[in-house]
Amino acid sequence: MSEKLKTTEYLTYLEGFLTENRKAKFLEILQARTNHFTVAIEDVYQMHNTSAVMRSCDVFGLQELHVVEQKYGKKIDSQIAMGAQKWVDVFQYPSNQSCLKALKAKGYQIVATTPHFDSCLLEDFDISKKSALFFGTERDGLSEEVMSQADCFLKIPMVGFTESLNISVAAAIILQNLTNRLRNSDMCWKLTEEEIFFKRIDWARKSIKDINRIEERYLNKESF
Repeated sequence: MSEKLKTTEYLTYLEGFLTENRKAKFLEILQARTNHFTVAIEDVYQMHNTSAVMRSCDVFGLQELHVVEQKYGKKIDSQIAMGAQKWVDVFQYPSNQSCLKALKAKGYQIVATTPHFDSCLLEDFDISKKSALFFGTERDGLSEEVMSQADCFLKIPMVGFTESLNISVAAAIILQNLTNRLRNSDMCWKLTEEEIFFKRIDWARKSIKDINRIEERYLNKESF
């Protein structure tokens, strides 16, 4: 993006095309957004599950979703995502290792969600650490590659015969619990002012029809 499109003046220009209600809604939602927790999905075969997880990220205020497409290069189901793909930042990776490396570089601990091993129960999970929650395939769970590099393991308490949940259901349960606890804490979990600023630009651009023409008109105006 051009440096001219990263200014307060540009944001003001874009927001001139939005209603006051729309602008207020963006600010309200961004105040509830977080990057303290993020979700990573490993090679989910049924893509509607990825779309459903994306909706949960939006609903519970996670700004980022990371998707590994090592085996199944499928597209997000827009009907199931119901527009969440506009508001959640999706990062795609060709391998587990590239995803793990990127998340660790951002300071995330790797949390493998699994009903097995010596897992921490959901209600006992320490929310103070910046965490990337990994979810595996419907059929096989998380790969050994992710499991071996996980900093800790997390599971949902279950008392029935069934030992696992559908990935989208499991993600929704975990995100609701962790984000609710996070917002009731005194931790610094919100987006930074800079992050909010750039998301306002991004969301405004995604809300304006014929944004390319609008953007070109702004740049031409600025050149005089």
